[in-house]
Amino acid sequence: MKGGDNMWEDFKSFAFEGNVLDLAVAVVIGAAFGQIVTSLVEDIMMPLIGALFNGVDFSTLTFMVGNAPIAYGMFIQSVFDFLVIAASIFLFIRIILRKKQEVEEEEEVDPQEVLLTEIRDLLKENK
Repeated sequence: MKGGDNMWEDFKSFAFEGNVLDLAVAVVIGAAFGQIVTSLVEDIMMPLIGALFNGVDFSTLTFMVGNAPIAYGMFIQSVFDFLVIAASIFLFIRIILRKKQEVEEEEEVDPQEVLLTEIRDLLKENK
């Protein structure tokens, strides 16, 4: 059963590598973030938009084609939700990348300092 053992080892290394665990954490955080964005849209933004458009609630907009109701308001609501989610993720990633860039800029080492450190180390070796 040599092939099965190898497959099991491959699976263990895949499943317990950092990438898979990071992905699992990202899914959980993403679900929580989705709830926050949904609340932002439903509880804050949609009532404000409804107030701007004299109480229009997009989710109730429908028209009939024969006996079939076409709920185009739900489509408008879904598009709006998508735009808010996309904008939220864009802003979140932009903030993270800006912070990461600031940290990287702080960590940059002056080339002269590197050379001086190397010279010091060489002088210590020659003693």
